[in-house]
Amino acid sequence: MEIQVWQIIALTILSMILIWDSLSTAIFDGKPMFAGILAGIIMGDITTGLAVGATLQLMVLGVGTYGGSSMPDYLTGAIVGTVFAVTSGQGVEFGIGLAVPVGLLMVNLDVLARFCNVFFAKRVEAAIDRLDYPAIKRNIWFGMIPWGLSRALPVFIMLIFGEDIVNAIVNHMPEWLTGGLSVAGGLLPAVGIAILLRYLPVKKYISFLLLGFFLAAYLSVPMVGVAIFGVAMAVIEFKKNIAGNQVVAAANTGSSQEGLLDGEYED
Repeated sequence: MEIQVWQIIALTILSMILIWDSLSTAIFDGKPMFAGILAGIIMGDITTGLAVGATLQLMVLGVGTYGGSSMPDYLTGAIVGTVFAVTSGQGVEFGIGLAVPVGLLMVNLDVLARFCNVFFAKRVEAAIDRLDYPAIKRNIWFGMIPWGLSRALPVFIMLIFGEDIVNAIVNHMPEWLTGGLSVAGGLLPAVGIAILLRYLPVKKYISFLLLGFFLAAYLSVPMVGVAIFGVAMAVIEFKKNIAGNQVVAAANTGSSQEGLLDGEYED
């Protein structure tokens, strides 16, 4: 499939809007799944976009850019991976395998964008000191330019030259490398889940984890069914905790009243 000019423009604008959104309104909250879906809509293959985006989403669960640190930009990777998966015809695994190095490459551009933004941050501080409100707003808007270009330019370049590059890579790529990319793409969901489990109270809720694994692995229950089961277990656990708290509160109230009847008054 050959990518059209309007698709290149739309995807470039999408990459710019998504990074701005993740830094401000957070409507899509920087989630690769949404990036993959939107890229899939533009490319006319929403199924592939959802598959690529959802797989990369597993890589960022429980991971955050705290303290101004940079992390792999799988948001941009989802866009590029979806495009390459559709245009190359090599499938979702191939697109995911290419999206990962793109996400890792974007770490360097993310740092560059933060570095360039220091210039505008200093101008904002100077404008605050002299109470120049128009300058404050102007430089805040200008600060969006490095962020947008840090994603839009590489996406535009990869989409402009990517078709020929991808075709050349696919035609001359050895089988061991394409197989490796497919295997890596298949392993990413497991890696993402493993990272997520490190942040969850697994020891406390190990029984629920085992039940979910049993339903999916041995009874072949679809993910939607497992999710519904998980919601039901969460509701039961929540109600049990509420009932336990009420019992404790009632016991504390009863003991306080007994103390008052025995003549123990508080000052």
